[in-house]
Amino acid sequence: MIYNWTMDHFMLYAPLFIATIALILCLFACVRVGHFINASKGLDWDAVANITGDLATTKKTIQTLNNRLNGMHSPKLADQELMMQLMQRQPNQQMNGGITHNTKNIGG
Repeated sequence: MIYNWTMDHFMLYAPLFIATIALILCLFACVRVGHFINASKGLDWDAVANITGDLATTKKTIQTLNNRLNGMHSPKLADQELMMQLMQRQPNQQMNGGITHNTKNIGG
């Protein structure tokens, strides 16, 4: 039977290496949480409400800017169709001698 020396070392050192990386990442996460707790010690509910309002305003501004960049603030299709209908009616009204109003007499 051939002794597989490399596989034994791999099975020994790979989990040790993975566990060391996991420990380092855990310690890094703990440090980040500690920094967050220290940074948020002075916040009260009024400050949180102000931050929330500022974030909402910033979000609305970014959405408006994105819509403008994407062309969503361009004239609507209904407005364009209305302009085309007016352009088509204008030559017909000039040929008839003027603009006629559709009025209806109501009553007796």
